[in-house]
Amino acid sequence: MQVTKETLIGEALEMNMGIAPILMEIGMHCLGCPSSQNESIADACMVHGVDADEVVKKINDVLASA
Repeated sequence: MQVTKETLIGEALEMNMGIAPILMEIGMHCLGCPSSQNESIADACMVHGVDADEVVKKINDVLASA
């Protein structure tokens, strides 16, 4: 399994809840909110001012090790 910048937050969390700390690190403290579930990784990164490519890499590293 892998995510892309277009993957929705909710879809990514369904793949592996172990990625939640990565999202929390960038300031996404409302992972359970319906609006965040339907937001893409790219959109979330843009809002929180972080590099989406770096976040996708971190998430994919967790998914690969699971």
